[in-house]
Amino acid sequence: MRILLPVPRRLPTMDLAQAVRDEFLGVRADLEALIAIPSVSADPERVDDLQRSAEAVVALLQQAGCPETEIVSAGGGPAVIGRYPAPPGAPTICLYAHHDVQPTGDESLWTSPPFEPRQRGDRLHGRGSADDKAGIMMHLAMLRAFGGRPPIGVTLFIEGEEEVGSPTLGALLAAHRDKLVADVYVIADSSNWAIGEPAFTTTLRGMADCIVEVRTLRHGVHSGLFGGVAPDALTTLCRLLATLHDEDGNVAIEGLHSGPGPDLLYPPERLQSESGMLDGVRLLGSGSVVERLWNRPAVAVIALDTTPIAKASNTLLPSARAKISLRVAPGDDAVRALGCLRRHLETHAPWGAQVTVTEGEVGQPAVIGFEGPVADLARAAVRAAWGRDLVLVGQGGSIPLVAEFADAFPGAAILITAVADPDARWHGIDEGVHLGDFEAACVAETLFVQALADGRSDSA
Repeated sequence: MRILLPVPRRLPTMDLAQAVRDEFLGVRADLEALIAIPSVSADPERVDDLQRSAEAVVALLQQAGCPETEIVSAGGGPAVIGRYPAPPGAPTICLYAHHDVQPTGDESLWTSPPFEPRQRGDRLHGRGSADDKAGIMMHLAMLRAFGGRPPIGVTLFIEGEEEVGSPTLGALLAAHRDKLVADVYVIADSSNWAIGEPAFTTTLRGMADCIVEVRTLRHGVHSGLFGGVAPDALTTLCRLLATLHDEDGNVAIEGLHSGPGPDLLYPPERLQSESGMLDGVRLLGSGSVVERLWNRPAVAVIALDTTPIAKASNTLLPSARAKISLRVAPGDDAVRALGCLRRHLETHAPWGAQVTVTEGEVGQPAVIGFEGPVADLARAAVRAAWGRDLVLVGQGGSIPLVAEFADAFPGAAILITAVADPDARWHGIDEGVHLGDFEAACVAETLFVQALADGRSDSA
């Protein structure tokens, strides 16, 4: 266990930055230990690992001198709450990250085992390295830089079910609201603009999903006897799914909201490289890249239930299913958007096929303002840590908890920050966090916390 020494409340910027750097090797080692825990919230066989991950976070907080720690649950994944009460008159900041991770996919495709962290070049690779265990350790780095005695109130909320859509988050916020009330919320679960270019996120798409089943026959029949007249379900489903986009790849679901994008250049060549698009494959849709990524809906077929190739026979299939993921543009409502998707599927089935739509989870989009004194302090802290100004960006991904935090704590400042960059391969093979950006993010948060304390004392 670390020995925490008292430090003065105010430290010069350069001393604070050096304090973070002095702690960084230990921060990295603890990040590697967290990565080694396979806390996959979507896997029922990993329930014990998810609990072990939460317990590891509690242990790290206790080592950082946190006087109040607990593991809480509302029937979902275990979350961790840690609290450093605010000194008299000081503000409180609530720091969010999540300790659960995505499934690995085919582990044979990884360059190194996903739960055995390895450094290659400037990146530390492993599942959860960027999303979002580096976010946890960014908060811990700040606490360690202050010797476990932060100059303001600090609450940490480390969620355990973000990767499955945070289904019980609302219940958690309601049950523990008094412990989570703060003046400022920092959500460390987004992406920077590029390596070496820090960003804060101001818009997020929402999400919704459904399963569509197509039926055309009472039972399977011989394709030679009936093919060409009786429609099979899989071909019918393919034609239905093709109606979700027009010929240029724009989403063709009537009634969905779209908005204008910011005046920010995202060269198509950069997107093709960062997304791993193959040579010759064209981008979907029309308009600027950032508009398509951040301010318009997107729809994708993410799974199919049908006969696997190894078991195929010359049979017309009677039924087939697909899971569809919809990203909802900022300014829209996810429940309403899911209704639009459902109506589209029910009214576009070819050849009179029977269609059943089962609605799934929804998460609301969000628009987060970035102005005022707190935003100004954040800008200055980022500039001091990174040596350059931050970029305000949107995200095509979804963080449903942002809308829930905004509803639960109206009037508080919400900042969405990042440790990762666009090439961190979140949710993908060979996920990895850039170590230089990770360290800079740790310094920026530490300077921001000191700035909040100084702002309090300067106005007192």
